[in-house]
Amino acid sequence: MPDSETIFQSNPKWDGDGSSRIPFWAYTDESIYKKELERFFYSKHWCYVGLEAEIPNHGDFKRTVVGERSVVMTRDADGAIRVIENVCAHRGMQFCRARHGNKKELVCPYHQWSYKLNGDLQGVPFRRGVKQDGKINGGMPVSFKTEDNGLTKLKVATRGGVVFASFDLDIEPLEEFLGPQMLTYFDRLFNGRQLKILGYNRQRIPGNWKLMQENIKDPYHPGLLHTWFVTYGLWRADNKSQLRMDDHFRHAAMISTRGTGSTAAEVTAGVSSFKENMQINDKRLLDIVQEDWWKGPTAVMMTVFPSVIFQQQVNSVSTRHIQPNGSGSFDFIWTHFGFEDDSEEMTERRLIQANLFGPAGFVSADDGEVIEFSQCGFEQKPNHRTLAELDGIHIQDTEHMVTETLIRGMYNYWRKVMER
Repeated sequence: MPDSETIFQSNPKWDGDGSSRIPFWAYTDESIYKKELERFFYSKHWCYVGLEAEIPNHGDFKRTVVGERSVVMTRDADGAIRVIENVCAHRGMQFCRARHGNKKELVCPYHQWSYKLNGDLQGVPFRRGVKQDGKINGGMPVSFKTEDNGLTKLKVATRGGVVFASFDLDIEPLEEFLGPQMLTYFDRLFNGRQLKILGYNRQRIPGNWKLMQENIKDPYHPGLLHTWFVTYGLWRADNKSQLRMDDHFRHAAMISTRGTGSTAAEVTAGVSSFKENMQINDKRLLDIVQEDWWKGPTAVMMTVFPSVIFQQQVNSVSTRHIQPNGSGSFDFIWTHFGFEDDSEEMTERRLIQANLFGPAGFVSADDGEVIEFSQCGFEQKPNHRTLAELDGIHIQDTEHMVTETLIRGMYNYWRKVMER
């Protein structure tokens, strides 16, 4: 198989304007995938690792990933958030196996090398050897220094209780990475209120990781694919809406306001997912209460490339972490949260509405399935391409949902970075 450089130079399927027709090999080729990891997950990009509320106390930790690399997010003795690579500096073991916990130190079980919570090496068994029959056996050489053998430390940025990390120590500030327009929507959700973790969903989706970014940059499919959205008007193509991107077209926000569109008949005619007579047994699923911090929109879906989606769908709020594990698979981790000052009624409302999302959600189960079937099509017909030309081939912010401009924007950026 040719390497990724050869593919980019010789493959004729990058036609149109170079971002509206995406070759199937972009989702299936292993050399492309390895290059994506290096260029998007391990350099020049901030990646989501978690929420500060997940590690509130000294010694708390969470094991997660950046790309395919296992990392540990900890809260140090001084209260600082640290992110370190989960690879022992001695013999390379992934020493942390628990997802969450609390420890005074990090110890590799293989040879008991121990580290401070900030990743500094603090203890090496038999470093000075073992005394036996009047002599010292073993021991580390005189040149060995603990300060030279700590764990790999990632650069960390926090904002509004959200934690990002990067292996690239020279990366631009987080605020510059997001850009001013995306910061507006980020700060709308993470506005300084103390977050409260409500729970998690985890699933493995047999599809390329980019397909989930595409899915949340595809504003018109919810009114066609998702019975729940189109039937109850939570997300319809005719709702008052805006699509916004950063200057590089890599990040995006889809903004929608429920109940601002036409009559249902005008936008649901011929849409098979619309179920006029469908009834809800548990009416609490649509017990929606306007919150002041919404400032109008009832839903904002924000994608931060490459690793995370920030969701506000009516009263349900969550992060969705994309964790690639091969060209044709990724883990998808949902962290549902609320705010410490929520009433008990609001917390219950958020939890009930969370049933719309996650692996078995009334809405999100559809997305996992269509991503899997798309990947099957890519693998079946590797020399073909997708077509993302609804509303033309331009890339720009819009005031409507009937477009694929955000997908074109993402691949415009993707191709520039991959061909750099």
